Amino acid sequence: MQKTALLSFSILALCLGPAPAALAQGDVFAKLIRPTFSKSCVKCHGKGTKVKGKVNLFALKSAADLVKNPELLEKLIEALASAEMPPEKEPPLAAETRKGLVAELKEILRQAVDSRKSAARTPIRRMNRFQYNNAVKDLFQLKVEVFPLPEKMMRDHGYFKPETGKMEPKVRVGSRPLGKSQLIEPRLAGVAPFPQDLRAEHGFDNRGDHLSLSPLLMESFLKLSRSIVNSPDFNAKRCGIWKSFFVEPKKAPRAAVKVRLHGFLGRAFRRPVDDSTLKRYTAYVHTRLDAGRRFTAAMRDVAAGVICSPRFLYLRERGDKGGDDYDLASRLSFFLWGSIPDKPLLDLAEAGKLRQPEILGRQVARLLKDRKLKRFCDSFPSQWLQLDRIISVIPERADNQDFFFGPYRASMHMMLEPLLLFETVLIEDHPITQFLDSNFSYRSDLLEKWYQGGKAGGPPTAIPFKRVPVTDRRQGGVITNAAVMTMTSSSTRTKPITRGAWLATVIFNNPPEPPPADVPELSEKPTKKDENLTIRERLAAHRERPDCAGCHVKIDPLGFALENYGPTGLWRDKYSNGREVEPGGVLFRKYEFKNIIEFKDALLAEKDRFTRAFAGHLLSFALGRGLVAADSPALDRIAAATIEKGYRMKALVREIALSEPFLQNSLRKAAD
Repeated sequence: MQKTALLSFSILALCLGPAPAALAQGDVFAKLIRPTFSKSCVKCHGKGTKVKGKVNLFALKSAADLVKNPELLEKLIEALASAEMPPEKEPPLAAETRKGLVAELKEILRQAVDSRKSAARTPIRRMNRFQYNNAVKDLFQLKVEVFPLPEKMMRDHGYFKPETGKMEPKVRVGSRPLGKSQLIEPRLAGVAPFPQDLRAEHGFDNRGDHLSLSPLLMESFLKLSRSIVNSPDFNAKRCGIWKSFFVEPKKAPRAAVKVRLHGFLGRAFRRPVDDSTLKRYTAYVHTRLDAGRRFTAAMRDVAAGVICSPRFLYLRERGDKGGDDYDLASRLSFFLWGSIPDKPLLDLAEAGKLRQPEILGRQVARLLKDRKLKRFCDSFPSQWLQLDRIISVIPERADNQDFFFGPYRASMHMMLEPLLLFETVLIEDHPITQFLDSNFSYRSDLLEKWYQGGKAGGPPTAIPFKRVPVTDRRQGGVITNAAVMTMTSSSTRTKPITRGAWLATVIFNNPPEPPPADVPELSEKPTKKDENLTIRERLAAHRERPDCAGCHVKIDPLGFALENYGPTGLWRDKYSNGREVEPGGVLFRKYEFKNIIEFKDALLAEKDRFTRAFAGHLLSFALGRGLVAADSPALDRIAAATIEKGYRMKALVREIALSEPFLQNSLRKAAD
């Protein structure tokens, strides 16, 4: 997600309360915005020679200048709503002034978005390899996986049943790093995938601007498609459409080719196939038959051609209005199932009824109850939480003997805990505030003892995790999870700045700018001069630099709030030098806290801000692109509707699917 997309300001109208009586449209800039900027902002942003952050507010002469720059508007709203500006050393704005200014800027942003002739669109993109695996599996109704997918961090051993609306109290899960056998599922022999698609910075691996198709990769898809249909395991036993598509009919086999391809191509290309395309594929099969190829072999050949065709590989929106109902069917199925739409979705698309709110809402509910929802759970939460980072974490063995046991590590147990929490919140439709401070969790015996400061071993097999109540609020949620604490530490010490940046990015969807290139890293081991200092004291030099202070004001309180958790997530009250840990701080220049419980209380007080931020992550994943300022009004509406429905997870998913960016209705102006 792009920085402009991640300015996760609070649900402004809701959090800040009703605005004062609106000024007349012609007076608002002259009587409120410009005077406020002149008094409190242009000292650093435009007056004289100072233009910090390339933002020159002094150059703004009217509201029309703001309307021309929605990205600047979004930055201004974020800075004001989160009380980042004016900076601490400057006189603060009066509460009513800040409230009115934010409300008026939001209205100008809405006008700026409405005035544009077109809105952001997801660029044409290919499927990533996870989606390709799922799409091929669904197209052929395979009973096995197509190829291994190590990016799937957790394997379901029969517990995932979303249709029940309930997670079992005890589940058995596996993780590939716990043992190679843990993620080896039945799959097609002789099929090897192309390299894993990388997650975008602050984003996901389904981003349109990352998923191009080079000639070399196109050749890889061609080889891959042939290896799939020619695998010895691609047969009647494992392929659900074998009899209806590949087996030669007893009568008129040549005539059957066209009939069979008609339905097959429609499913593969996610829309009715046109006559010229159907004739071309049919003619290809006939040519193969004329050359002496057996019927089944010829149908294998054409199937291989279909699953490496750009029409199969590429996801794109058609037309000036952001696509039709067929595109919406694909958008919804790739969002929640990571695959092609099924027959009910395509039937509704054919009837032109899918985008009707009531019908679309029912389809969202149906997809959320299907077991293919596991694919969403295998993709979104691990990327949202950036859990891939934990795989490379290796704490220093001398100080963390309990972390290592046998050929596997405690980190793999840690990693499964937040993923199971996510699945439970989704399946049981809990409020998303459980991610901040949950009253339950799923833990293995090892994890239970780990949180108690002990150690435990176990065989590298499917692990039983049981649902346990969380009564100690130092635990619970994803923020204080041992996996997050471990992956945001180095091998020898905690990294408060890294933890603060993780919280700003993941929880508040507002990633900090990268540090200046000439800022040195804090040494892993303190020097003799620093050995009696706390980490807060050792990091003080970073905050003294003017070019660093702005970011540190935001991320330091977040990171130091977690300082009681050591490099592997174990609780500590003192450092190894005997100094007391100092976790206190002030969140958003508004909430003073002394410990992690008070910090969680502060986060919950800002749950509306978190709701909008989390909705931004989810909307970006659903659209396959980073968000931009034009998405901001829709994101406000999504969050407000979710809040009204009790912060429920399924309500948020439904609001995403019914939103204007997802429906692409905002593109109606492109045809004007």
